[in-house]
Amino acid sequence: MGVQPTSRDGVVELVVARVVGLTGPGGAGTGRRVRVLVDGHPSTDPSGWADALVEPLRAAGHEAFRVSATTFLRAASLRLERGHEDPDALYESWLDAAALEREVLRPFAPGGSGRFTPSLRDPATDRPTREPARQAPPGSVLLLDGALLLGQGLPADLAVHLAARAATLRRRTPDDERWTLPAYDRYEREVQPSDEADVVVHVDDARRPAVLDRTTGRR
Repeated sequence: MGVQPTSRDGVVELVVARVVGLTGPGGAGTGRRVRVLVDGHPSTDPSGWADALVEPLRAAGHEAFRVSATTFLRAASLRLERGHEDPDALYESWLDAAALEREVLRPFAPGGSGRFTPSLRDPATDRPTREPARQAPPGSVLLLDGALLLGQGLPADLAVHLAARAATLRRRTPDDERWTLPAYDRYEREVQPSDEADVVVHVDDARRPAVLDRTTGRR
């Protein structure tokens, strides 16, 4: 097992194959629901990577639902209690992990109802989205993207981490967001997400990713 050079399409194919293996035989309407976390610093584009999995999964016969952790942030009055640029608050308390588990991840669990809430709060306006609940049939896949997701105790069936060196993150982070970087340094130090994830995608050069697949021979 080691890091293997690949392409973006190669990463998508690998992750789709792992997800299909977890859902079991059949397509939407049969098999187990699967929860996939796509975790990474915003500059690694976890949303774009999660989006890229949707159509290949549907082509494989499995309905795919997209949820972004940015729509499960706590209200601004709570998450900004320590100011607008506190990296420890970002790391510790911006995400409403309990709501994300209750409203999204638990319904996709074995024995869950499949009825989930796609979003709670608009991160730009800080207002409830009031998005209606949706029903995920058996055999469907949840694709949840976000940052700082691992180490939160969020239940998942497959975790994908988009890894980049600290120097890469510093180079890609806009000046007005550089205050966030200590949170990601702390994440690397305390959680070590590359050790926690099932699939690690190294994206220092997004055009030439490399992948470490820990699921081989394990699932």
